[in-house]
Amino acid sequence: MMNTLRIQLMLCGGTGCESTGSHDVKEAIETEIRKQGLENEVRIIVTGCNGFCAVGPVMVVQPEGIFYQKIKPSDAPVLVEEHFLKGRPVKRLFYKEPASKDKIPHMDDIRFFASQYFIAMRNKGHIDPETIDEYIGTDGYFALAKALNEMEPDDIIREITDSGLRGRGGAGFPAGKKWAFARAAEGDTKYVLCNADEGDPGAFMDRSILESDPHAVLEGMIIAAKAINASKGYIYCRSEYPLAIKRLTIAIEHARDYGLLGPDILGSGFDFDIEIYQGAGAFVCGEETALMRSIEGKRGMPRPRPPFPANKGLWEKPTILNNVETLANVPRIVLNTSEWYSSIGTGTSKGTKVFALSGDVENIGLVEVPMGTTLRTLVHDIGGGIPGKKRTFKAVQLGGPSGGCVPEQYLDTPVDYEEIVKVGAIMGSGGVIVMDNRTCMVDMARYFMDFIQEESCGKCTPCREGTREILNILERICRGEGRMEDLTRLTSLAEVVGQSSLCGLGQTASNPVLSTIRYFRDEYIAHIRDKKCPAKICTDLLEFQVDPEKCTMCGLCYKSCPADAIDWQKKQVAVIDRDKCIKCMTCFDKCKFDAIY
Repeated sequence: MMNTLRIQLMLCGGTGCESTGSHDVKEAIETEIRKQGLENEVRIIVTGCNGFCAVGPVMVVQPEGIFYQKIKPSDAPVLVEEHFLKGRPVKRLFYKEPASKDKIPHMDDIRFFASQYFIAMRNKGHIDPETIDEYIGTDGYFALAKALNEMEPDDIIREITDSGLRGRGGAGFPAGKKWAFARAAEGDTKYVLCNADEGDPGAFMDRSILESDPHAVLEGMIIAAKAINASKGYIYCRSEYPLAIKRLTIAIEHARDYGLLGPDILGSGFDFDIEIYQGAGAFVCGEETALMRSIEGKRGMPRPRPPFPANKGLWEKPTILNNVETLANVPRIVLNTSEWYSSIGTGTSKGTKVFALSGDVENIGLVEVPMGTTLRTLVHDIGGGIPGKKRTFKAVQLGGPSGGCVPEQYLDTPVDYEEIVKVGAIMGSGGVIVMDNRTCMVDMARYFMDFIQEESCGKCTPCREGTREILNILERICRGEGRMEDLTRLTSLAEVVGQSSLCGLGQTASNPVLSTIRYFRDEYIAHIRDKKCPAKICTDLLEFQVDPEKCTMCGLCYKSCPADAIDWQKKQVAVIDRDKCIKCMTCFDKCKFDAIY
């Protein structure tokens, strides 16, 4: 039968859209396509993460490029009947914003996508990640062919060095320099590792890249292996990423079948293979030496350096480790040249950076922008700003639990490795958590310190004991039991932990504490001196009362209270029993008339 395919439906199948029902949407649309006899004209392709997680499930209709959002299985009949059969796009499923109200929305018309520049995520939403032919159809493995057949190892390293590519896992160490060290190291056995142990709260960059474009990471690893003459590679991926692991497994099998992994790759005489190692979820195993100990079957704990992994890494052999995003950039650099890549970004931070944008922001999702893009562009232009008329921007946490809070006066800071450090944060792996005026900065510091203390491996005393003492002080302040001298003690402890801890986890653990004291000292003082939480988050400092002049006697607070702490009868003002009140904030949130204060 002649191929009459005229429409391709690029349906997001990343974890975010899967969790909001994209699999059910796929089945519903396929059922309707069969009912209408359109099997040969309309095809669904399940892609990886599209990036715009806030409006999932999302689907792009090609070749028109029409962007649909928040699709439900019940929308399938009208989509197939109206759009795919009659050619009339369904307006109620369009993404609506001021710039696109009166026009059919294409991805480039939507502000979330308009300021982005895709390199590491170039194939997101465009290909089926479980089909190697689709990756090859977008110039996939062309860079590998070039590296194996046209370049010597030193040429590859020089290209990566000249590109200015720095590690995207947090430290920002130049990738080419790391590869050069490993190539110069003595040893017949060498390893290439991919760090996919993404553990920061609010971070999902690596997971999404693996789910949408696993072959880009494999190709980057093979090129790196050729550069240092390694024969074996490992992808260390946390077991909480089942979809990423599934698609990586399929990609590795397909690459072997195509002669792109294993012996004599592409007839070049070069041998290299990759194995997936599933981590158990320990945050400390994101540190390179702890990760290597874990692969060896030992407890994941950092070791002192030097010697550095480039000389003595996995099983004491020369090893390079890069994270997912770093490796996904490598094929594009080799194929398009270092000159092209280094033309993007700033003087010391080249290329693009992928961020996971989350928190109190309208457009939650995965973002890739050129280095040097301002935080304001990230939060307000791409992120859409703070949702709700009564809510305002307060701070943005950059760099995960080891990062720092940046207040509004520094929103015009360009995002690169050096500039971000100047305002008390770090680039980190790319987690960006936006906070509005309802956030208590003392409680936020307590939350991140609780995470760090829980995840500390306990090997070195400063991190093991120091983070616990810092957490104790923060918890005491949140309970209203703080003392003014605690601010001095917190600062002193934070500096000691940072200067004397063994690995990067402890060395940056105090950043949230130091940055919040630096920029939000007044909130600490309010907790300590006034016994008040300005953001109304620390429940030990709260007491709830009903304003009889504002109360409409509707009983909504009474009906929603889970502790039966509200006394109310029809046509009577509600009264809160303080002895029963568990300070859950339910009545405060439910009251539509601001009668509870």
